[in-house]
Amino acid sequence: MGDGKKIRSVAVVGAGAAGAVTAAALKAENYFERIRVFERRETAGGTWIFDSDPTPSLEVRPGRLPPDVDPPLDIPQELPQITAPNRQERFSKTPIYNSLTTNVPDIAMCFSDRRFAYGPFTPHYIPCQYVESYFSLHKTDSLLVLNTTVEDISKQNPSSKDELERWKLTLRKYDPSRHVDVWWEETFDAVILANGHYSVPYIPRVKGLEEYTQKFPGRVMHSKYYRSPLPYASKRVIVVGNSASGHDLTTELVSAAQRPVYQSRRSKSRWDGDAPPAGIRWKPVIQEYQASGRVVFEDGTHLDDVDAVVYCTGYKASFPFWRGSAPALWDYADDKLAGGYWHTFFRAHATLGIVGLPRVLTFRSFEYQAVALARLFAGRNAVPLPSVAEQERWERERLEQTRRERRKFHDIQWESGETMEWLGGLFEIAGLGTLKGEGRIPPALTDEMVWAIEHIRKYPEPGNGRDGDEKESATKASAENGQTSKRDDEWVLVERQHKDLLGFI
Repeated sequence: MGDGKKIRSVAVVGAGAAGAVTAAALKAENYFERIRVFERRETAGGTWIFDSDPTPSLEVRPGRLPPDVDPPLDIPQELPQITAPNRQERFSKTPIYNSLTTNVPDIAMCFSDRRFAYGPFTPHYIPCQYVESYFSLHKTDSLLVLNTTVEDISKQNPSSKDELERWKLTLRKYDPSRHVDVWWEETFDAVILANGHYSVPYIPRVKGLEEYTQKFPGRVMHSKYYRSPLPYASKRVIVVGNSASGHDLTTELVSAAQRPVYQSRRSKSRWDGDAPPAGIRWKPVIQEYQASGRVVFEDGTHLDDVDAVVYCTGYKASFPFWRGSAPALWDYADDKLAGGYWHTFFRAHATLGIVGLPRVLTFRSFEYQAVALARLFAGRNAVPLPSVAEQERWERERLEQTRRERRKFHDIQWESGETMEWLGGLFEIAGLGTLKGEGRIPPALTDEMVWAIEHIRKYPEPGNGRDGDEKESATKASAENGQTSKRDDEWVLVERQHKDLLGFI
């Protein structure tokens, strides 16, 4: 820190991609005396860990938010303590389905010092293996504390103006050999949150949905619990949502479910043409679920005899360990960090940071955040953070802008230059390492990477690949001239005159 107060111990919450690169960045400083990475699962990998059996699919609770559905556990009054194992749902299983592949070109998705085994798009087990091995690559695997959930993070105010605030973590480790939970506490100078945001599924409120799920249990589910189209053989299915998972599941279900598979969409996605692909029928937003089993859409049409409704409607960030410290970490009304700056820092907490929030280049953008926080906490940042007033102004203006443009606060655009600005800001804060080579340097955003982001697409788009419309023949002709090409029928290369949003992430 720039005021002479030194941070010597750092806790990292989560051992997914964000936690892996954060541990590497902290270690590279050769400054911190103690670094610990707490991970509630049995291995590193985060959201890329594959749970082949997602059961049980949890009760559908429309419109409910994490503070309600993912509440904190009761902590034993005296610690350390050994208790019976927790039975409360903690949403630790991942949403990975059998056929899932990455959707960011590997050169832009992986960390700067190691590429994926192959690409440009890989099966889900490749990034999982990559994250796990990244700890051993940087010899940070010894920092891991697995099977351990952070159940509480409490801020301890300094006893004098010459001291920093500290953080007390209450930890719960499941011991499988004894089938017990072991509880204890540890204290750190700083904390970096890398716990992800694909754990607690969200299903919106719809008229009659709650009563419908009670009358027809198991008929409505979230895509987090989807693995394969086989359980839906010959069934009449509605998929709600048309983001990446909605697109994948709808397309895959055509192979097994009763045709057509119905896809309820609020708006058209970038990969949609003028008509749905074979075996799929588009429907508007669902307006009402009726007691008879009928599903009514906004245009007045309806479907009867529906066997399954799969909601691909995303997740809500959850921080059940943040119970007593004020202010709150997350503003659910505006769906954003509360009191955050640059999607990474907290105004009210100089020794608290977060890595992995914006959906930009995923792993690679996490690297910029991790390096900036490591440099800041080591007191080696090239430029200081702006004043509290400037940080407040940034948050206020961004909220006004994203409300006006009707997009999420933490979704950063590519074509407008927002991504460059955001990564550039983190680059400037971090600066270079020391003369002795201590500290990791933020990676360059090279021409090669920019080209890959703008030209390599997992999903074909109308007029630029396998979209089945009348422009396809023209696209194939262009391919012969090097403008558009295909690779193994899995991805497309498109020649563009302008940049594209990273909305497919």
